[in-house]
Amino acid sequence: MTPTRPAARDAQQPKGDPPLMNAKAADTTSKPKGASVVDNAIREISHIATLPEITLKIVELVEDPTSTAQDLHQVIANDPALCSRILKVVNSSFYGLPGQIGSINRAIVLLGLNAVKNIAISASLAKLFKGGQLCPAFSAKDLWAHSVHTAAAAKIIADQAKLGLPDEAFLAGLMHDIGVMVELQVNRNGLIEVMNNLKVSKEGVPSLAMLDLEQKAFGATHQEFGKALSEKWKFPKVFAAVTGNHHAPHDAPSEARTLVSVVYVADRLAGELTGGYRLDLPSLDIDPSISESLKLTDKALAEIRENLAQQSAEVESLLN
Repeated sequence: MTPTRPAARDAQQPKGDPPLMNAKAADTTSKPKGASVVDNAIREISHIATLPEITLKIVELVEDPTSTAQDLHQVIANDPALCSRILKVVNSSFYGLPGQIGSINRAIVLLGLNAVKNIAISASLAKLFKGGQLCPAFSAKDLWAHSVHTAAAAKIIADQAKLGLPDEAFLAGLMHDIGVMVELQVNRNGLIEVMNNLKVSKEGVPSLAMLDLEQKAFGATHQEFGKALSEKWKFPKVFAAVTGNHHAPHDAPSEARTLVSVVYVADRLAGELTGGYRLDLPSLDIDPSISESLKLTDKALAEIRENLAQQSAEVESLLN
């Protein structure tokens, strides 16, 4: 396998993503700067789209140290469709658990509260990525597929590196580009302008840095929007760190840097797949210092690449 080469300022370029539900166009001639533009965006979308109430309840429940497995079971049992999706994921070969898991209680016993929470959130995210072709370079469908592929790669990396956080890695990969969804809702026309200005080749490779174009169009990037939305949803801080730093793991808080690095690598491996989405990745090179920090050798990366397409296809069928 060709050794990975240092990423050329790639860690500074965010990713283009798909639309959310009922995206709202907004014309902003004078744009607020920094935190104010992000705060305004999060306030504006709070009444347009969010995670289902039951999903937010699950997040709140698991973050409560006094909650029990029975509490989680009672919440999930109120949504048979969600319950079914969770069991479908748990029983897939992607998890490789022995025997057939027939109940949420059993899934909680085998995987733990946190893992079932992360699977429940993952099973709920797909509906936020619904939408058609925004412009020739970008569609919600492609962004969702890339998010799923990144999630699959992140879990494989976490397993391979024996990091002990496969479910966190999976969910972090799935939501890493969620900030583009914020951009779509608050300024649809601005996002179209960003995508068109990327000057994407026939192979899907952008000529310009998406982060720079986002900063110019919105006064912030999808990393900042994603971080703020994760905080709005009251997700654990580590997920806000991933959405806010997945292009620059070295800038992440030290306690979250490992997970952010996993998603950084997974993002690039997913972009390598045939027809892979990579609007925010002019280069797919992996910074050697990051792969080394995860103890990922060239051989390990080659094995992940070899299995990723099949694993991604399976996960996509589970979550769609």
